[in-house]
Amino acid sequence: MSLENFDFAQSLVQNEDDLNALFDRVEKASEAFKKLDQAQVDKIFYAAAYAASNQRIPLARMAVEETGMGVVEDKVIKNMFSSEYIYNKFKGMKTAGIIDDDKTGNVQTIAEPLGILAGIVPTTNPTSTAIFKCLISLKTRNCIIFSPHFRATKSTIEAARVVRDAAIRAGAPRDCIAWITHPSVDLAISLMKHPKTSCILATGGPKMVWQAYSSGNPSIGVGPGNVPALIDETCDYRAAVSHVIGSKTFDNGVVCASEQAIICANRDVYDKCLKELMYRGCYILSAEEKARVNDVVMPVDAKSGERMLNAGIVGINARIIAEKAGVIVPKECRCRCIVGEFDHVGMDEPMSREKLSPVLGIYCANSFEDAVDVCGKMIDMGGAGHTAAIHTAPDRKDRIEYFAHRIRAGRIVVNTPSTFGGIGDLYNFAIDPTMTIGCGSYGKNAVSENVQPKHLLNYKKVSIVRQNPLWFKVPPAMHFGEGALEKGIEDLIRKGFRRAYIITDKFLHDQGYTARITEPLEAAGVTVRLFTDVLPDPDLTTCHKSLAEVHEFKPDVMLGLGGGSAMDLMKMVRLLYEHGTVDFVGLAQRFMDIRKRIYVYPECNNLKHVKTYSVAIPTTSGTGSEMTSFAVITDDKEGVKYPLADYQLMCHMAIVETSLVYSMPAFLTAWTGVDALTHAIEAYVSVLATEYTMPLSLRAIKTIFEHLGNSVTTGDQEARREVHIAASIAGIAFNNGFLGICHSMAHKLGQKYHIPHGLANAIMLQHTIRFNAVEDPTKMAVFPQYLYPVSAKRYGEICDYCGFTSPNDGKTDMEKVEILCEKISELYDVVGIKPRIRDCRNAPSESEYLSDEALDYLAYHAFDDQCTGANPRYPLISELKELLRAAW
Repeated sequence: MSLENFDFAQSLVQNEDDLNALFDRVEKASEAFKKLDQAQVDKIFYAAAYAASNQRIPLARMAVEETGMGVVEDKVIKNMFSSEYIYNKFKGMKTAGIIDDDKTGNVQTIAEPLGILAGIVPTTNPTSTAIFKCLISLKTRNCIIFSPHFRATKSTIEAARVVRDAAIRAGAPRDCIAWITHPSVDLAISLMKHPKTSCILATGGPKMVWQAYSSGNPSIGVGPGNVPALIDETCDYRAAVSHVIGSKTFDNGVVCASEQAIICANRDVYDKCLKELMYRGCYILSAEEKARVNDVVMPVDAKSGERMLNAGIVGINARIIAEKAGVIVPKECRCRCIVGEFDHVGMDEPMSREKLSPVLGIYCANSFEDAVDVCGKMIDMGGAGHTAAIHTAPDRKDRIEYFAHRIRAGRIVVNTPSTFGGIGDLYNFAIDPTMTIGCGSYGKNAVSENVQPKHLLNYKKVSIVRQNPLWFKVPPAMHFGEGALEKGIEDLIRKGFRRAYIITDKFLHDQGYTARITEPLEAAGVTVRLFTDVLPDPDLTTCHKSLAEVHEFKPDVMLGLGGGSAMDLMKMVRLLYEHGTVDFVGLAQRFMDIRKRIYVYPECNNLKHVKTYSVAIPTTSGTGSEMTSFAVITDDKEGVKYPLADYQLMCHMAIVETSLVYSMPAFLTAWTGVDALTHAIEAYVSVLATEYTMPLSLRAIKTIFEHLGNSVTTGDQEARREVHIAASIAGIAFNNGFLGICHSMAHKLGQKYHIPHGLANAIMLQHTIRFNAVEDPTKMAVFPQYLYPVSAKRYGEICDYCGFTSPNDGKTDMEKVEILCEKISELYDVVGIKPRIRDCRNAPSESEYLSDEALDYLAYHAFDDQCTGANPRYPLISELKELLRAAW
């Protein structure tokens, strides 16, 4: 086709008004295009690629004739690549409608087009880039308006017309592909800044790419290349040189991924490469000749005083460039490429810069590491994020890795001609083919990979609510009831343990509790060691004291005998013994979902991977620690009490021996009993409560209401047995259903004012119930299974189950909430609990406790407590502060 009397194949676009009118037409096409389904899109994609491939030679000729750049035969290959390879790679890609339907996760992904694209096309690759951008736009149902380079207007338009016409015949809407017929810088900028432009695909010089990113519209721009090719002494240097020559001379070097310089690892490699270059038809410039070529390729700009690329030599034959520089190349030399030696990287040295022509630099480095540094300087100076090549022995993974980690390029091609390695799908089919190479943040680009259809889609995620699977975990072995201790010890003996380490407190040891364990173990030949220094609030200092003994003793079974303090200390000591490098701060890190926590607890349950078996034996009826994955440890240096939670803390065996609590002091029975009651109530209303935990909570609550009074006032053994079992049941419930803000606040009251934990829970329980029992909370906790506030309803269910009310008595949920609080008060009266801060032994003064400083501290740290997240009403810190104030 002649370049004269060219048919622009659409209405002319010569000014702003023409451009606006064009946008109006393309906008209508865009709306129609969005309605096509995947089958229609694929039909269009096929027809367009087929048509472009058929016109590969005429388009190549047209591009060379119009621009004067490149080689027709090579542009034919690029046109084939942009049609055939792009089609083959992406023909099966889903780009319309539902492209993924995850039945397991209940998530659909819907692909939609961006809209109208602005396509900026360079003069160096006018037809292949236009074909590529047309095809990936059609595949994604995007319309595109091109702004050709003024030196390649007609060839760019013709390539776009070929694709457009084929697409329309296959069912694409009219005006799906359009162009500016009379391009100018101003119109290109207007196209990019236009309010109807959805995204810019900018391929061109740095200034044009900068304009794209400055337009205010989303942009996918690509930066320049300045590709170094490192050749070391371990590679096949003949193959390496051949790769470089073939790549550099392809289309007369206009591909931005082509090599700009060979960087030799040492003098021997350098000499071999020079010899091979000459042997393969390249001309090596003398120093004087190189200076003349430099002045032609990159003359000094009169205004800036810097060397600037001469557009007149881009993509022309090497011999012609030499002639322009007054360099006479012997006729017997094929002059495939002219090569200039250089000794530094800089803007003043053209041989170290991108030349877009068959002019190649060569550098002799002192070592492999020095060569890598030189390559890095070249990339950073003029090709950041683009492409770099290394030629080394395939088994020198160390050198490939060294190079890759130090070079800021998006494509590291190994033993590959970089022109073909960079554009992908030729020397490595796993690299996506493209004619638009992203350079990432290195090159101030939006993407660092080869641009492809996926970058031209909006992805909608349709997330359908899904009840994620929950869990129910208990100790693998449980013995409970009177006589459970003896059965549990027999079980341990049968398991063959030989060295038992028991953590307890001095009182229990002096009262003979430990003898019931040590005597049968020692009679069976088990070596036993006791640690009796457990404190009411176990701390890290005590933990490390015990840990030192454990390291010396090397037990195979560890037992915690006592209240929560002894059992929690045993869990912590064991964890540190099994995994001495654990980070305590990490262990105490808060989480929203125990399955997704950032700090992962090390394995402590799998007996194939641990040194010790763990046993918890409670002597109080409250903490439930024998059944749980929780432990409370105080960092005595920081003065902070940390509730730790992870299923790796769960013991292998729980022994709930009811006779161990028959002589428990009344006050302790009261406090621990209310602790267990709080466990059960909070677990019942928790957002994590399930069908498995709620019946356990109800059973524990009812049992405690029925028997705690006698357990405290008369010491009735049957009552104490019932409460002891109920406390363990409550432990199972909250181990799986978790707790709430009553415990959060109790932890902080215990930490700051040393109020016993059970008593602190008693003080805050009724305040918490009334706080939670609202239908319009300020904020509700977020959990998929918890659909709307049901706290009041659940408190009412507790009343019904315990017989305080009945389901059909006509009372509202809020009335039942008050009845529940009254029954709790009645229980407190029976067991002698005064639920106020001011009535606690060693209570702070009123002014001290009610000061903003003190309440702010308590509220802040209660909010940050691990128990807060499962509370049904998500509290504000200010709300916690008021609850704590009311507790005075």
